[in-house]
Amino acid sequence: MFDASGDEDPPLFCERKEWGDVVPVEQYEGVVPLAPIFYTEEYKDATNYFRGIVKMNERSLRVLEITEAVIRLNPAHYSAWQYRYETLLTLLPTSSLTPAAPPQTEQAPAPAPAPAPPTQPAPLLTRELTLMDELATKFLKTYQVWHHRRLLLLLSRTPRRELAFIRAGLVQVDAKNYHTWSYRQWVLARFGFGGSKEGDEDLWDGELDFVEEMLVKDVRNNSAWHHRFFVVWGCGVRAGEEDRVRVFKRELTYVKQTISLAPNNPSAWNYLRGILEHNAMPFSLVKAFVLPYTLPLPSPSLSPSTPGTRASVDIVDLETPPPGEGAELPCAGAVEFLADIWEKEGSAEGVGKATELWKALANEHDTIRKKYWEWRIREAHEALKKKN
Repeated sequence: MFDASGDEDPPLFCERKEWGDVVPVEQYEGVVPLAPIFYTEEYKDATNYFRGIVKMNERSLRVLEITEAVIRLNPAHYSAWQYRYETLLTLLPTSSLTPAAPPQTEQAPAPAPAPAPPTQPAPLLTRELTLMDELATKFLKTYQVWHHRRLLLLLSRTPRRELAFIRAGLVQVDAKNYHTWSYRQWVLARFGFGGSKEGDEDLWDGELDFVEEMLVKDVRNNSAWHHRFFVVWGCGVRAGEEDRVRVFKRELTYVKQTISLAPNNPSAWNYLRGILEHNAMPFSLVKAFVLPYTLPLPSPSLSPSTPGTRASVDIVDLETPPPGEGAELPCAGAVEFLADIWEKEGSAEGVGKATELWKALANEHDTIRKKYWEWRIREAHEALKKKN
């Protein structure tokens, strides 16, 4: 295999006797490019020999060596990844790819259950998975490494190993990496309802706790909020979650309490919108909760017992928590939400109130999107004219 761990650079492929039978193929053979790319000698050497061995249609261990070399130099080299996977399929024993069919008998037996996948991946596949642990961590934001990992998992069928690897990557390396979260969702959706070698255990067990752990670490982690929606609403109903009314109330309480801790968190406001829309609930359902977040902080000169101030509330409703102490208010997300509540009323009065809120966003609370809020005002009034 390609050795990238040594202190010295490995020799070029053109300097290795074992590669003497391969005729390297230049990238621009017979062509004079208008603006040539100045590749390093190592990259030109590796890709020239890669094209040469592809031309020979060879599937061998040294193909794995050359493709690893190319991938380490350019992890987005799709052709190297694809040819590597095809070579692995050729080299892996048949038993590790397709389970053997049950023996035939002269009698007509009852339909046999699908045979279980192999209890252990083949050694070559195990080595490939170990290599992918390194490359997926090193090239975390490269799409091709995650696609290759998917293909390997369809062969190894070891999803619990993958979930543990992803968890470590999200916690220790990059908690917001899109490819890592997408891959986790694919693993859960593909193997979470049976079919893995571990049996019928539900891979979803503890997934909501994992999301909450990630949100405790960073309540503004939009990827974690998206995954929470995927777990709770986006991928079926699992045991213990059948009472969707209870689940809705639980999620509504959770997101409200989270907003009270960090009001200016667009991810939480988007989650609130999402669960209301998914369950066909009107935005006005949370109007009483949203309103305090659209108001400025009370004047320091006011007494804590002054009626109408937040400090005058002695009993806190856990289902409608007020903004926490020190919150930066008014909150742009709340102002936008309240404007949407008024707009959805569909009346001239409602559109008028929404317009005032949009103007406040355009001129004071969210000036960077001034043109957008002005567009919302025009659209709302046009819709009202057509309605009337």
